[in-house]
Amino acid sequence: MKPLPALELVTRLEDADWLDPIAKSVRKSVKKVIRPRWARDILHGVPIGHPVHPLAVQVPIGAWVSAGVLDALPGTGHAAKVLVGVGTLSAVPSAIAGFTDWSQLHSQQQRVGLVHAAANITATTLYAASLVQRARGRETSGKVLGYLGLAAVGGGGFLGGHLSYRQAAGVNHSEDVPHRFPSGWHPMAQLSDLPDGQLSKREVAGLPLLVHREGDRVNVLSDVCSHLSGPLHEGKLKQGSVNDDSEPCVVCPWHLSTFSLRTGEVQAGPATSRQPRFDTRITGGLVEVCLPGAS
Repeated sequence: MKPLPALELVTRLEDADWLDPIAKSVRKSVKKVIRPRWARDILHGVPIGHPVHPLAVQVPIGAWVSAGVLDALPGTGHAAKVLVGVGTLSAVPSAIAGFTDWSQLHSQQQRVGLVHAAANITATTLYAASLVQRARGRETSGKVLGYLGLAAVGGGGFLGGHLSYRQAAGVNHSEDVPHRFPSGWHPMAQLSDLPDGQLSKREVAGLPLLVHREGDRVNVLSDVCSHLSGPLHEGKLKQGSVNDDSEPCVVCPWHLSTFSLRTGEVQAGPATSRQPRFDTRITGGLVEVCLPGAS
């Protein structure tokens, strides 16, 4: 079966560079409004381990779809109005989380995301107008506006699916590492060849690894940032404070996601997934690595 013709139109959005000036202006506003790092981390979803936006959108979409069903039934006007109001109000925090994630994406993703956001803003506006009409007792126009809003949010959802599943925005870009790395121990490098107290890159079994040596201790993570595949070995080495113990961290050069070099845990977003961490051992001066759970 061939893809829908609409898919080709959406794909063209990825190369619509005329959207870039708008994206730049919106991105600047988002970063200006949401300044605290802790607030951005919460909105990105660092505490829960995956983006907040896909979870948050379930409330307005669910409320609006339910309102659409009730609008087709007699005697359900009050309940439908309540659901339209719930959906309209809950769309606001969802949009804030979405814009926070969007501001840390690649250009092609941001172009599609900008139209996705425009569709959802249109839907929210239509539902707000629907709520006003219902409050005035104009049920028919309120229902019409509601169905127009449902169509707009459906189009926005299609673009959101393209953004997530075709363009891989918000997914874990290092999830495949355990499936590609062979099990068991593998030689990586002589300990003497690794610069002490610095970041370096090595390759084992065809996969790039981030290496950080602390004397006789060697920390090894996947070099591919889980956020958007940034090369971590080109990032910045930073001393972080985790549980009152100072430990080294790496800051991704692309979007400043920060990971503990000892554990791979996320210390700051936009990344929400930890980096795959390799066990290490030194045998006769040779550093060997093993990835727990590798298949």
